[in-house]
Amino acid sequence: MQFQKKLLIPYDAIQKRVRELARQISIDYRGKDTVLIGMLNGAVFFFSDLALQLTVPAKIDFIRASSYGSQMISSGKVKLTKDVELSVTDKSVLIIEDIVDTGLTVSHVISHLNTRDPESVEVCALIDKSERREINVAVRYCGFRLKEGFVVGYGLDCNEEYRCLKDIYTLE
Repeated sequence: MQFQKKLLIPYDAIQKRVRELARQISIDYRGKDTVLIGMLNGAVFFFSDLALQLTVPAKIDFIRASSYGSQMISSGKVKLTKDVELSVTDKSVLIIEDIVDTGLTVSHVISHLNTRDPESVEVCALIDKSERREINVAVRYCGFRLKEGFVVGYGLDCNEEYRCLKDIYTLE
């Protein structure tokens, strides 16, 4: 299936917002034992850029969960395919996600991490599409809020394509 891309968020605007988020997170997590958990694969560029901008120490790890597979809509079933390896017990955990829309995947990950007794678990998402929520999930740090459209680029994909675009586009 062939799509047309329409520029939505240019790279410079993404980087400006990443710096703003990193400043706020650095303030909020000062003095805490922090673990950043990146959601693979989509959040990898956002995660990397954000981590490099933080001014507080943090350990990093990754988790992989999906409810999309090769589809453009959620299957409604979350599959965990890679778990975190670091201990999160008594740690301040910040999940770094590319996009939160239905809330199914990130809610599943939060529940999974909470079984390991962290001090706290919060979410930082590059894109928040709260109008599509099926499960109430709080996104404490949000890069951009979008109402509609299927977005790709800067890690976001459609069937594993378009991830390496540096800007964010909508597919039409």
